[in-house]
Amino acid sequence: MGASTDGVTHGTYDPADYTTELGAAPTNHDVGTNLWFGNDRVRVWEVALAPGERGPFHSHTTDYLWTVVEAGRGLQRFVDGTYAVRDYQVGDTMFLEHTPESALIHDLENIGETRLRFVTVELLG
Repeated sequence: MGASTDGVTHGTYDPADYTTELGAAPTNHDVGTNLWFGNDRVRVWEVALAPGERGPFHSHTTDYLWTVVEAGRGLQRFVDGTYAVRDYQVGDTMFLEHTPESALIHDLENIGETRLRFVTVELLG
């Protein structure tokens, strides 16, 4: 693993290992494992990953927030070849702002020993 700052470990990986998936990621807007609700203003997703399970690269093109509902350890890879590993605690919440021009493309892998679960809410306008 790479260097650790603020409880987050950063490092690099080879994007060539995910060429096909990264190629499809800009049009993959499934930001969770289960869509619980959606209309023209919001989408509410569950992200539930068992130990060792990984959600594919996908694109966030709207403002959104996530909240952890089951704690765990996750690894996120980004398109620039970097990754971040962090421990998520119940109640951790983050709001992120993105547009189609400033999309966030990443994956999420559960590298812990327990199920990792979030609720993600996309704001559609």
